[in-house]
Amino acid sequence: MNEQDQRPEALLAERQRRFEEDLVDAYDEELEMEVDDRLLDGAAGMTPEARDARKTYFRELFRLQGELVKLQDWIVKTGHRMVVIFEGRDAAGKGGAIKRITQRLNPRVCRVVALPAPSNRERTQWYFQRYATHLPAGGEMVLFDRSWYNRAGVERVMGFCTDDEYEEFFRSVPEFEKMLVRSGVQILKYWFSITDEEQEIRFQARIQDPLKQWKLSPMDLESRRRWEAYTHAKEVMLQRSHIPEAPWWVVQAVDKKRARLNCIHHLLSQVPYHEIDHPGVSLPERVHHAEYIRQPVPTELIVPEIY
Repeated sequence: MNEQDQRPEALLAERQRRFEEDLVDAYDEELEMEVDDRLLDGAAGMTPEARDARKTYFRELFRLQGELVKLQDWIVKTGHRMVVIFEGRDAAGKGGAIKRITQRLNPRVCRVVALPAPSNRERTQWYFQRYATHLPAGGEMVLFDRSWYNRAGVERVMGFCTDDEYEEFFRSVPEFEKMLVRSGVQILKYWFSITDEEQEIRFQARIQDPLKQWKLSPMDLESRRRWEAYTHAKEVMLQRSHIPEAPWWVVQAVDKKRARLNCIHHLLSQVPYHEIDHPGVSLPERVHHAEYIRQPVPTELIVPEIY
């Protein structure tokens, strides 16, 4: 049943449920479990089925995050270089997936790159230059929260590039990615796919949540109006830049939690990693010196204990 077929009060109740669900989803994983256990039982409206689904989600998430730690160790040990690109419409869930991937990993090994709009100087550079700066060295994995495919998406739709620049991008991007792959960089490209209705609900949730309103820029609002133009741009992008060396993978992302699990599972399946043996760790004995006298910390340096 679509929204037009529902009564106004039913539609309002459904939207409120989705807003609350989206709010809970924004919490950190450990806090989510606290909220789940303490607040979402009985009268709060969580059904046994929903509770079981959450438990399954967390169980699988923590298991997959354990595998990501093994992947990280393997990347460091082997000197593997890996680029993972996350693209999709605004509010498609890219950031949430990236957060769950990086949550247990060493930020010195797994870096997130989310570049702002190019500066005036960068606009005069070779288009890929500012992205190339962030490519991984040996033993690193870089996650691009939006990437050089901005040219095929927002720049095309919003008129920030010329037709010639757009066509040159599609001539160059396959060669650029093939060159990276030949040099030993593995590239994974994910498009997070949501429906028209789902994006509207997520945008409305951001409007209602003061902690999320910062996520809605004027560009995001304009993208909502130009939904069909973005759809066409996405279709052209997938068609013209899907190459064997660096294929596109589409993540069905209307259900955020399923999308995260599916994306992480697929990412892991694309790398021939294995668990790395580590030497045992033992804590050394603390060294004591009889002549050492600890100096008191000046009172004015202490942070007030308000809590």
